[in-house]
Amino acid sequence: MNPIPTEPSAVYAPPAMPKSTAVLQQIRAAVNQVFVGQDEVLSQVLAALLAGGHVLLEGKPGLGKTHLVLALAHTFGGSFRRIQFTPDLMPSDVCGHTLFDMSSSTFRVRRGPVFANLLLADEINRAPAKTQSALLEVMQETQVTIDGESHALAPPFMTFATQNPIEQEGTYPLPEAQLDRFLLKVLIDYPDALNETWVVKAVSSRASGGGLSASIVSQVCTPEDIIAAQEEAAAVQAVESVVDYAVNIVRATRQHSAISLGAGTRGAISLVRTAKACALLEGRMYITPADVKRAVLPVLRHRVQLAPEIAISGQGVDDMLLSLLKTVEAPRA
Repeated sequence: MNPIPTEPSAVYAPPAMPKSTAVLQQIRAAVNQVFVGQDEVLSQVLAALLAGGHVLLEGKPGLGKTHLVLALAHTFGGSFRRIQFTPDLMPSDVCGHTLFDMSSSTFRVRRGPVFANLLLADEINRAPAKTQSALLEVMQETQVTIDGESHALAPPFMTFATQNPIEQEGTYPLPEAQLDRFLLKVLIDYPDALNETWVVKAVSSRASGGGLSASIVSQVCTPEDIIAAQEEAAAVQAVESVVDYAVNIVRATRQHSAISLGAGTRGAISLVRTAKACALLEGRMYITPADVKRAVLPVLRHRVQLAPEIAISGQGVDDMLLSLLKTVEAPRA
């Protein structure tokens, strides 16, 4: 008697990794060739790139902030420009201006350094408010207005601004309105002893300290791949309960007795955008409460201000945010 045929048992197949995740892994590996021992910093920068946001980099001199941005530009063949902000820098030095062309007897536009894919505004707090504000339009609307005419920037566009947290003499602190334009505030600390030793040996292995140049970083994708990755990050699923969790965290910053200035609605939007990028970096097309928690410090540390009596006590913003996070109930995944 012939056996009765049965349906083949279903075999579980894990979901395929999103295409953008593989691209970002290649970018991470390429940058890690010259930016060593700062994995969390690189993850946050890549998350900001995916989310299409801007980054405020804060760290002591000599920790590789410029190196990181230049290496990142090399990975996708993007254009890179650096502006050293100084007290005498003018808005036209940043955005551009019109000049009279004697040969054609017409005015033509001379574009400033903001017309790039990755813009590094080095020591942004050394320029006066008038020059700092020149970046507001370009960061928010990715366009520049020169003599009443708007000029769009080619995507992808991302601003990195650096600050020295120690030396404050002769600086102009960024106003809250401009701080809020940065998706993340990323802190770069000293590497551990093993990685620092490796970097010192690598840099000093060639003449003039050129042993760890960003020029060795190979291009692994194109600007179009970055734009596609940003679109895929925006499509990551965010269920209502997790979005509510992000909103509740932001609302809690406005009610906490130790915080004098809480985060606005843009803070909640930034939490969800960054959480989506973190999920995509890990190969998921949905966000979890853990993604939101991971984004809290870089997203909110520059959007809240401590009450004066708390700041005097020596407690930092990060400590307060971590304490606040424990009071907000996370949804059950």
